[in-house]
Amino acid sequence: MIVVRFRVRCVPDKTEQMRTAMAALVGPSRALAGVIHFDVAQDITDPNALIATEVFEDRAAMDRQEGLPDVARVMELVETGALAGAPEWTIYEVSSAESPEM
Repeated sequence: MIVVRFRVRCVPDKTEQMRTAMAALVGPSRALAGVIHFDVAQDITDPNALIATEVFEDRAAMDRQEGLPDVARVMELVETGALAGAPEWTIYEVSSAESPEM
């Protein structure tokens, strides 16, 4: 299993544009085979920070998701000055996971 944490801090006047682009990723990403979870959230302590948490069965599923046109739109915003700093992008390879009952 692959878990990806992708966090960006946007230039304030670009936050809504990035939020819209990242929101457009959710439906197509969740529909792909091998995507276990795909969530985008706003940091509750920073209105200009957005975080995507992505869980894939394997690297092939991650590669399929990264090939979506919607991902290209987010990366275009990253490359054209929408961010206030470098994105945080961490990929974890997980050998097991547990969902405790509540």
